[in-house]
Amino acid sequence: MKIALIAHDNKKQDLVLFAKAYQTILGKHELFATGTTGQKIMESTNLSIHCYQSGPLGGDQQIGARIANNEMDMVLFFRDPLTAQPHEPDILALIRLCDVYKIPVATNMGTAEILIHGLENGNFQWRDIVRSK
Repeated sequence: MKIALIAHDNKKQDLVLFAKAYQTILGKHELFATGTTGQKIMESTNLSIHCYQSGPLGGDQQIGARIANNEMDMVLFFRDPLTAQPHEPDILALIRLCDVYKIPVATNMGTAEILIHGLENGNFQWRDIVRSK
């Protein structure tokens, strides 16, 4: 599966810790991330990640384009709900695309853990059917 990893500045360390805890599972999949987030995860793990631009420079939109082209299967986006984001319209557009294209998206660690355990158990095989249409 193709998994996007995104985190706001105040949540990057949480996503790094998450990636370290679940790197065995994540390592079996193709990973993509916005720039700084991907670099931080790669520095702390053995994971290989394709990095796009940082979010404010268009990374969210680059991942959104992959979603719109049916080239992304899951998004783990650790959002900071307490800090205003200058690129909030891009963030909302990305989440909207996940809804439109039925892409599982986690915006916090609790939901990400549920998705990662589902991934480990093979509960996302329906994505193969959606992708083949």
